[in-house]
Amino acid sequence: MLITTMNDVPGRQITHVHGEVFGLTVRSRNVGSQIGAAFKSLAGGELKGMTKNLESSRQEAIDRLIAAAEAHGANAIVAMRFDTTEMGDTWTEVCAYGTACTIS
Repeated sequence: MLITTMNDVPGRQITHVHGEVFGLTVRSRNVGSQIGAAFKSLAGGELKGMTKNLESSRQEAIDRLIAAAEAHGANAIVAMRFDTTEMGDTWTEVCAYGTACTIS
C-alpha cells in the first residue's frame, strides 16, 4: 500500500477514487506514565513514555487506515493526514485519514 501526504503520485496516474478512509484509535495513558510526566514537566525535556504511546497509537491508526483502504479495493492512499484530540484528562484519540485510490 502506497501512502503519501501529497494529493497525487508523481509518475503514476490515479485511475479510481474509492473515497475517504479513516483509521482511528483511542488510548488512555497509564497512571505511572502520568505521574512520571508530571515530574518530568517540572524539569523539562522529552516525555519518553508519552512519545512511545503516541508512536504506537499512530502506527495502529495507520494499520487501520490501510485495512480500510484495502477493504475498498484501493492500492494507495493520497492526502494522508493525522488528527489528534485529547479526550478528557487521560484519553487521546489518534485518527489517520486520507483518500483511498487505485493508481497505475
